[in-house]
Amino acid sequence: MLNLTDRAAEKVKEIRDSEGLVGQGLRVRVIGGGCAGFSYDLFFEDETTDLDQTFESHGIPIYVDMMSAQYLDGTEIDYVEGLQGAGFKFVNPQAKQTCGCGSSFAT
Repeated sequence: MLNLTDRAAEKVKEIRDSEGLVGQGLRVRVIGGGCAGFSYDLFFEDETTDLDQTFESHGIPIYVDMMSAQYLDGTEIDYVEGLQGAGFKFVNPQAKQTCGCGSSFAT
């Protein structure tokens, strides 16, 4: 379904621990907006619903709602650092188009 690279998993654990959010999972969702139509959203959460898919990558619980799941299947999340800054990068095989900033996509 959704996979974190080693580098992304390390960064997620680093952020979670530094913010005192130990025990919380990573919520990954797709929301409307952005210049290409959809945007990715990541945040920590300790609650799930009956409509969530819950799984684990590198020991990190990941929660995805049913609507977002259809857009995220097969997606890999990496963490990159470069001249234009650092952040999480989504490699989504379902994205037919992405914007120049890489933070939104269209299917």
